[in-house]
This record gives sequence, C-alpha cells and structure tokens, in this order.
Amino acid sequence: MPLEAHDPSKSSAHKRDSRFWLVFAANLLIDFLPALDLTAVSTALPTIVGHLNGTDFIWVGSAYTIASTAILPLVGGLAATLGRKPILLGFIIFFALGSAISGAATSMNMLIAGRVVQGVGGGGLLSVTEIIYSDLVPLPERGKFLGIIASVWALACAIGPPIGGSLAQSGSWRWLFYLNIPICAVAFILALLFLNVQVPRQGFKNMLEQMDWIGLTLVVSGTTAVSLALAWGGDKLPWDSYQVLVPLCLGLVALVAFFIVEFKVAEHPTIPPFILKNVTTLSGLIGTAMHGLVSMAAIFYLPVYFQASKLSSPMESGTELLAFALMIPFMAILAGVSIEYFNIYRPQNYIGWVFIVVGFGLLSMLEPGTSRVISTVYQAILGIGFGILWIATQFPVMAPLPTSNNSHALAFFTFVRVFAQNWGTVIGGAILQNKLASRLPAEVLAAHPGAQIIYSLIPQIGKLPSEIRLAVQQTYADGLRTIWYAMLGISALGLLSCLIMQEVEMREALDETWGLQEPSEVQNGRKIDASNTV
Repeated sequence: MPLEAHDPSKSSAHKRDSRFWLVFAANLLIDFLPALDLTAVSTALPTIVGHLNGTDFIWVGSAYTIASTAILPLVGGLAATLGRKPILLGFIIFFALGSAISGAATSMNMLIAGRVVQGVGGGGLLSVTEIIYSDLVPLPERGKFLGIIASVWALACAIGPPIGGSLAQSGSWRWLFYLNIPICAVAFILALLFLNVQVPRQGFKNMLEQMDWIGLTLVVSGTTAVSLALAWGGDKLPWDSYQVLVPLCLGLVALVAFFIVEFKVAEHPTIPPFILKNVTTLSGLIGTAMHGLVSMAAIFYLPVYFQASKLSSPMESGTELLAFALMIPFMAILAGVSIEYFNIYRPQNYIGWVFIVVGFGLLSMLEPGTSRVISTVYQAILGIGFGILWIATQFPVMAPLPTSNNSHALAFFTFVRVFAQNWGTVIGGAILQNKLASRLPAEVLAAHPGAQIIYSLIPQIGKLPSEIRLAVQQTYADGLRTIWYAMLGISALGLLSCLIMQEVEMREALDETWGLQEPSEVQNGRKIDASNTV
C-alpha cells in the first residue's frame, strides 16, 4: 500500500496561540532536565560516591543510561495507544521520583535505584517531547524549533559542569537531584493545563492486546544486555572477559531477532517495517547513528585532551570548549532556518558531514604544544558540522513517512541516536585505554593499576617529574589522535550514507488527530481510535 494511504493529515493553516507556546515552554523545560542532569551529575560523581562510601562510580552513570535507552523502544507504541499527555505526565513523575530517591540516597544501592527510575523518566521524556513537537509543528517548519531545542541542550551542557562542581565542592551534591523536582512540577502543571489533545478511545485491555510483546521483550532485553556490556567493558572488566562478551553477544543476537520479528512475525510491530524499507528514511537513520556516535566521542574526549595534554583544570577546559559548544546551537538554528526557507534538507546533510570529516582530520593534528587559537578553530569547524546534523538527519527520516507514524518513527529515531551515543563513548574509551596501557611509562602504570587509568591519572599528571610528565602528555595526545582517526572513518561512512538519500517533498500538513484541541472538546469525549494511527 502506498505511504500516502496511511496519511490522515489535512492541509491547514497552523495558528500558534498562547497554549502552543506554553506547551512548547513545558517541553523545553523537560528537554533541559536530562541534559543538565547528565553533565552536572557526571562532574560530581567522585564526590557523591565518596560521600556514600562507594568504591565504583560506573553504576551511577550506567544505571541511568541503560534504563533510558531500554525504555525508548516502548515509547512510540505507548504514545499511539495511551496518548501523548498521559505518558508525558507519567514520565515527568518518574523523573521527579527518581530525582527524589537519588537526592535522599543513604547508600550506593539506593542511589543506583534512584538513577534507574530517573533514567526511565529521562529516556521517556526525551522521546515523547520529540513526538509532541512533530504533532504541533509541520516538518518544513520544524528546523527552527529544533534549533531552539539544541540551544537548550547546549545551555545545559555549558552550565552543568560548573553547577555540579560547585555543589559537590560545597558538600551540597544532593541538590543536584532536588533541583529537578520544582522544574518537573512546573513542566507537569503546564502540560496538565495546556496539552489538551485527543485521547485514544480503545480500552487498556485492547491496548495490551495490540502491544508487540515478543518484539518489545527482545529489544528491551537486547538493549539492556548490550548496554551492560558497554558499561563494564574497559572500565570495570576487560573486554575479553566472559562477563562482557556473553551479554554483548546475547544482546546483539536479541536485537537481530527483534528486527526479524518486526519484519516477519509481529501483527502490530513496534517499528512498522516500511520505516526501514524506504532508502531515504534508512539513510537518515544511518546518519543519525553515525552522528550520535562521533558527537558523543568528541564531547567525552575533547575535555581529556585539554586536561591531560594541555594540563588545563576542569573549569579551564570548560572555557576552552566554548567555541565548540556555542557553534552547535548557532549552526543548528541556521540549518533549521535554511531547511524551512529552501524546503530542502539533502545539501545540509552533505555539508554537515563534510565539516565533521574535516574537523576530525584537523583534531588529529593536535599536540600538547598546539596553541589555543588553533585548537579553538579546529573545534569550531567540528562544531559547525555537529550543529547542522543535529537538525538535518531528522528530515530524511520523517519526510517519506505518513504523519500518522510520527510516534513510532520518532521513538525509533531517538533510540538509534541514544544507542549509538553509548558506542561513541565505548569505542573512544577502548582506543585510548589500549594506547595508554601500551605506551605509558612503566612507573606510571605501576602507580595507577586498574582499568580506569584514563581519568584517574589526569589529576596527577601535573605533579609528575618533567620528563615523565611530557611523555604522559604526548601519550594522551597520541591516543586521542587514534580516536579522531577512527571517528573520521565513521564520519566518512556517514557522508557516504547521503548518496542514497533522496529529496522528498516535506508535508505542510499535520496529523490533526493529535493536534491541540479546545479543553471543552477533550472533556466532551472527542477521542480517537488508536488502532487507526499506525
């Protein structure tokens, strides 16, 4: 059946009254929460773990990441069957509850449990807000709004480390979590009062019957197993240990089985098969995965260059990354405006990847003695590419699909991006860890046993004797150069993925079944049949 046969959208003029902007503001608050949490908590982790008498901080971050990634495949089906508003409010409650548990933690186990709950909420919120944006803003106009969202993320990433560092230093780390609660309350009230959208009329029992339980079991268990292996490998356990290899292999097998079930078995698939059969959508998903992987590698390991090779303090490295951080939202907004103005998205994808390939090539030239001006220019070039692709990869994913599939397509889009980001940190960490283990002076390795030498050694580099210090600085630079080479190769694959991308006309119309309604219309029972939205 042609794609258009599934599309219930109607052409209309899209007025934006105060309700739209209040819902948009609520979504921006919600988007701000996970980004701020990620950057602020990671900065304060050593202090938090030490205060709770812990010995291993990896689970505090990994518990959140694993939970948020695992929940993503469920969000599309939940949004289509239960409605946007109920699950948005539910995930806000999860995030607030997880924040409260984490802030009140008296032990590592309690903190990890709180991070799991918080991760479920954070992952769900990340996906649901994308779906709501697509319900309210036509695809050609969505770029400038996505640029604003990128700015919110960039703001959170810029202020997160200083907030986390200052609260940890003052002994007030619990407020990293408690501060989420009033923000959640404001977002909850705004969404409750103004996100008046139609509600599916099928009952909870029918919803359960239409869920793809086999597929969901495979994708959630597979994602969890792979995420566990990625969290352990290289940090907690060697990559060739059975504790890493077994869950990694079983998880990958489960994910392969999931796609087989989606194409061959499932009556109501979690991911409608035609999403992966359209070459333009497939090109966009490949680009999304490659972008998520290389961007997270840069975000994690550029600070390592400044702190290990340039001996900058954490605060100094934050200022040295400003060119990179500020270029991303600026170029995201510019890319979004250009997509709306010219009504095309393919050139932006090409241009973004070219800047990223060139940027990683330039980063591979960084040395301990590289001047700040040169390193700033190199970062800015890379940031241009990241900012463009932050926006541009979504358009080839969505343009060929009927608007009735927004929830499933965007949930899968978000899942692909987040899952790939996990690989970016892991691949970069494995490369750098191997390089350090084979090239660092023997006396340095003997003084810092264990797998987490990447970060444990950095605070001590400035205290080493001059000759050894210079060798360590150079070893970090060489290891990071290998990461940049690897990311350059992956970025080249991202550029090649544009070759199969086609310029599909972007629909101006919205799916009116999920648009904002007058409060009286919702209260009077104007509900929709969710079985017709997929």
